[in-house]
Amino acid sequence: MSAQPPDDAPAPASFDSVFDVYEVSQRDGRVLYFGDATTDRQTVIRTVWPMFRERGYEVELARRTGELVLVAEPHDADTGGFPWKNVALFVATVLSTLFVGAQWYYVDPFSPEIVRALPFTLAVMGVLGTHELGHYLLSRYHDVDASLPYFIPFPSLFGTMGAVIRMRGQMPDRDALFDIGAAGPLAGLVAAVVVTVVGLLLPPVHVPPEIVNSPSAVEIQFAYPPLLQAIATVLGEPLSYSDPSRSVNPVVMGGWIGMFVTFLNLIPVGQLDGGHILRSLVGDTADRIAPLVPTSLFALAGYLWLVGEAGNAAGIWVMWGFLSTLVTFMGSVDPIDDEPLDRRRAALGVLTFVLGALCFMPVPIQIVG
Repeated sequence: MSAQPPDDAPAPASFDSVFDVYEVSQRDGRVLYFGDATTDRQTVIRTVWPMFRERGYEVELARRTGELVLVAEPHDADTGGFPWKNVALFVATVLSTLFVGAQWYYVDPFSPEIVRALPFTLAVMGVLGTHELGHYLLSRYHDVDASLPYFIPFPSLFGTMGAVIRMRGQMPDRDALFDIGAAGPLAGLVAAVVVTVVGLLLPPVHVPPEIVNSPSAVEIQFAYPPLLQAIATVLGEPLSYSDPSRSVNPVVMGGWIGMFVTFLNLIPVGQLDGGHILRSLVGDTADRIAPLVPTSLFALAGYLWLVGEAGNAAGIWVMWGFLSTLVTFMGSVDPIDDEPLDRRRAALGVLTFVLGALCFMPVPIQIVG
């Protein structure tokens, strides 16, 4: 070997039964062990990961310039400094949701009246932020390295395309995979229910006469998922009005977004939240179930297209059919310890999918006119 690892890193001899090291080098704070695997990839990782983890390192098996290498990085390594990118994206998303929200309130987004859209912004950011916070807190609980949320501004109907966190390193076990995967949808769904209740109790928005009476107006209709309809029924509040000059408070749409995002994230493929939960529930069987999901989404899109009246919603499921296909090919997360979940977590996993189903809408958005 051309060099020795740092004193705090594992010695090559401690894992030579699965990986025969012939060179060690250090680059950019990482320790690289070049060598040859004497067994399959999964066995190598399951053997060496506890050794590196105990000494404060994350490790992955990679291929560099045609050579196999164990790449060890200090577990507490981060980019350092203030999270400027996270903050900048957060501010940009606040501004984009404010801009779009002003249109929901029928006010000029370039005037001081834009502040009337603050409830909509708080609803959307609160639901999405709570979802990602659930992932982040459980990642920290299980000592899995995770970034702060990255919000995604986008001038769409809602002003954002959601938020994500980035996880690095190996997943310790199925418990951690389940907890991290389920925490986001469950936390986000609780926030969506709260936001929906608040929105339904707020007064409706008045639609300007020039919009109500415009013969060329294009109407965007939103379906409401069963869960949201149930909340409205319990509260005795309407989700629509016979008077076209009144519209449901936009804060309700914050709850709608949260429920739709919950359903999409619980699609059981790859590294989506639903994929994490399914993998933790059924193990490797998840890889055989996952291909059925894109097929189902394409079938739904085809059915809506044939129906005709709902055909303009088919594109949503075509897009998600392709996305789920891509995510399926990327594969699921394989935890180091693949022992089955306990009954409590298994039951919660089934309940999570049931709650996700209550957020499903075959035709979520439809353009009329």
